Amino acid sequence: MPSSPVRAARRLLAAGVALAVAVGLAGAAPASAATDRHSDGTQPLPGYTIDNPPLAPLVVGGAPSTVRQGVHRHAGFVIEVPAKWNGDLVMWAHGYRGQEKVLSPEPPGFGLRQRLLEQGYAWASSSYDRNGFDIRSGVRGTKDLADHFARVVKRPHRTYAAGVSMGGYVIARSLEQYPGFYDGALPMCGVLGDHQLLDFFLDYNLVAQALAGVSAYPTPPDYLSNAVPRIQVALGLAGLTPTGPDTTNARGRQLRDITIERSGGPRPGAAASFAVWKDFLFAISTTDGGDSPAERPGQLATNLFTRYGPNSPVDVNAAVQRVAPENPLQRILPTLTEVPRIAGRPTAPVVSLHNLGDLFVPFSMEQAYARDVAKHGRSRLVVHRAIRAAQHCEFTPAEAGAAWDDLTAWVRTGARPAGDPVTDRAAVAAPDYGCRFSDRAAYAAGVGTRRLYPAC
Repeated sequence: MPSSPVRAARRLLAAGVALAVAVGLAGAAPASAATDRHSDGTQPLPGYTIDNPPLAPLVVGGAPSTVRQGVHRHAGFVIEVPAKWNGDLVMWAHGYRGQEKVLSPEPPGFGLRQRLLEQGYAWASSSYDRNGFDIRSGVRGTKDLADHFARVVKRPHRTYAAGVSMGGYVIARSLEQYPGFYDGALPMCGVLGDHQLLDFFLDYNLVAQALAGVSAYPTPPDYLSNAVPRIQVALGLAGLTPTGPDTTNARGRQLRDITIERSGGPRPGAAASFAVWKDFLFAISTTDGGDSPAERPGQLATNLFTRYGPNSPVDVNAAVQRVAPENPLQRILPTLTEVPRIAGRPTAPVVSLHNLGDLFVPFSMEQAYARDVAKHGRSRLVVHRAIRAAQHCEFTPAEAGAAWDDLTAWVRTGARPAGDPVTDRAAVAAPDYGCRFSDRAAYAAGVGTRRLYPAC
């Protein structure tokens, strides 16, 4: 787990993990031969390269798994099948890789690769055919690889989807794009509120500017070196740390309270989480970049109709700059676009994990999805679980593994597992909220940001 927002950003915004394969059906083979054998002849799109080095098979039950790698429809892929395959497949959807031009698939994280193979599941992971905040590429690439698996291995009995961060966005849209194709889904720290994530980043910066009296939108080239330091000093944020004294003044506290409201409402650990993420939220909202939504998703953000609270000591709702989306059509289209809408119509059971203090992809994403799902009468298909940690995707193998086991049992038996209420404001604000599914052993060991929360 990353120990700071900067490390989280570096891990998630840079080109990620480079992983893959070189084993054929009969056992180990040279990497080049395995790649050639399982590729379909396509190359990466112009400007892209694929980094897919050999991934050693795992030995499960005394027998090695079969690992395949290759290129399919311009995307790198990894497929792994245990010797005693149960006939089910798990599609792993990776998170945001920034604008890097290197494509790389990755194995399931949080100990899930080992767990899946031990339980008899095969898994497959696509690099997608391009990077950026391109959900369309992820949705299509994941489905294309699942179809490819059916051709080169065998059609699975069931197909699951699991993944993290932007991969959660890919999963939620995939359930709607291909109704009935996926049998269950495990999004973790997922962007389930689609464009509302972009609105949140915009909110933070515009509210901070209004409270500090610093006008800097669209963000100028020297935003981080000039405007942001002045904002931080004006609001008392410069010396604020998660475990130190509260250095904020009244306007800084107003920014914190508004940010807490916009990220999910009062909840355990919210003030400490604000201190963890306060600097990062300035860095992620610059307005330069390419022309497409995948290259510059901020062009879809708006605060035209947002009402901020608390609205004192500064009347923020009167003072804040109002910004219309540059690309309103892309924001409202129901079709599969680079940054599409999630309607809230899941077609299979979903167990979703989210960290309470995550402000990269805030807890409000769970609430937005829950409201959309309820509007379409499908709440019975979604279970939410809150984890008491402040970083992005800060889950232990025990937390992810329990969610996976409960999801598959739900799919097999129809017995819906327990979860946390996410739209009940009083429940979310309760001191023990998030305790039920958080790893007590991780807290006892002081793992990550767990000790920013009181003991359960």
